[in-house]
Amino acid sequence: MAETATQAAQPRGFRSAELGWPELDRIPHPPHRIPLLGDLVGVNPRTPLQDSMRAGLRLGPIFRRRAFGKEIVFVWGADLTADLADETRFAKHVGLGVANLRPIAGDGLFTAYNHEPNWQLAHDVLAPGFSREAMEGYHPMMLAVAGRLTDHWDRELTAGRAVDVPGDMTKLTLETIARTGFGHDFGSFERTHPHPFVTAMVGALNHAQYLNVVPEPLAPLLLRRATRRNEAAMAYLNRTVDEVVRARRTSGGKGTGDSGGDLLDRMLDTAHPETGERLSPENVRRQVLTFLIAGHETTSGALSFALHYLSQHPESAARARAEVDRVWGGAAVPGYDQVAKLRYVRRVLDESLRLWPTAPAFAREARHDTVLGGEHPMREGAWTLVLAPLLHRDPAVWGADADRFDPDRFDAAAVRSRPAHTFKPWGTGARACIGRQFALHEATLVLGLLLRRYDLKPDPDYRLRVAERLTVMPEGLRLHLERRSPGEELTSD
Repeated sequence: MAETATQAAQPRGFRSAELGWPELDRIPHPPHRIPLLGDLVGVNPRTPLQDSMRAGLRLGPIFRRRAFGKEIVFVWGADLTADLADETRFAKHVGLGVANLRPIAGDGLFTAYNHEPNWQLAHDVLAPGFSREAMEGYHPMMLAVAGRLTDHWDRELTAGRAVDVPGDMTKLTLETIARTGFGHDFGSFERTHPHPFVTAMVGALNHAQYLNVVPEPLAPLLLRRATRRNEAAMAYLNRTVDEVVRARRTSGGKGTGDSGGDLLDRMLDTAHPETGERLSPENVRRQVLTFLIAGHETTSGALSFALHYLSQHPESAARARAEVDRVWGGAAVPGYDQVAKLRYVRRVLDESLRLWPTAPAFAREARHDTVLGGEHPMREGAWTLVLAPLLHRDPAVWGADADRFDPDRFDAAAVRSRPAHTFKPWGTGARACIGRQFALHEATLVLGLLLRRYDLKPDPDYRLRVAERLTVMPEGLRLHLERRSPGEELTSD
């Protein structure tokens, strides 16, 4: 739906809740507010999401928090989230950490404001890049990158070392999106240290997170050195992408993918089917950065959490492994169609995303004056932040044991029995993640390959710690491996 003239004119900086919620006083907030700091007493600046989750559990399905004069309304109740999913009344709100990424990604798919035309243009041009035909073309490259991961894990196993799960999943997903989407190889598994591109991306994401928690008047002083590092990181990201694009333009060749080429080919060569418009060179760079950042960060986190839960729940791992053996049988490598047949493995992935959706929040704003849930008036432009980890733990939907890992919550009958809009790891509406099918195919394939090859042994002293950037990731997760014998790998259930 097109944005109204009033919405297009809305200020793009932070808009505190009192500007858009006429009856804000009715929404609960933590006790013991103090001037200036607001609700920051006892808060850890490194874990704002988890602090908000704890506050939400105490305060209820809609609540607010204040810091340095800025007020935010949070929502996690299933009924309120379903109301916010109404695209006729609400749209994506670009705020907080997402807006802080605009110096990097500009009007890319993830960071564009609703009124910016390049979002719809890029979406229409790139959507065929995630069709079944295109996905089938990416499958062999996904297998090749997964082979580099298992080669690395075999070496670690032989050396008697535990594997660094988040680090290796980050390498895997970065190489997968870089090679399938843009024909580029970062050589991540051949390096002893992260590729500088990864270091720059992590730095940019961390800087965006810092800007969320440091008061604006103090940011220039407190973040002077960090700002210089961030500017250097952004310059490096831009140079790297420009080199990739320049090489593709020079070669004139097609990248990996279906007969239409890869995502970069589509960006460079495809005109909008109706208007004939093409993406500008600057927007091509922004879209490439968007896919590289968003396309690897969320998937690596999803795989890492799934591997953690499988290691902690050997009965689920055995059931998933038996399904892999049964469905893939003696095939040396699975075909494209065989991945979607791993229904229980997919449930494991969905349940991991339920407990820790790696994109843990999304913001919605009112298209016009409205009333949320029939109770809370919102002016046009007012916004709220949906906390997906709490939405996914709403006991009214998921039961009293909502914190328990149980992949059978996602069997077909259970899914049909739940109301719509209760599972939102990919956002919602027209601006939901365009690459979710790509990510799900990649993650299901990789989990299947790893389960077929290894038994996963957790460190008995490890307790899950969640690191927060724009996305979330299990911190310090290392697993010990045992190699399954060839006979075990090919045994059917």
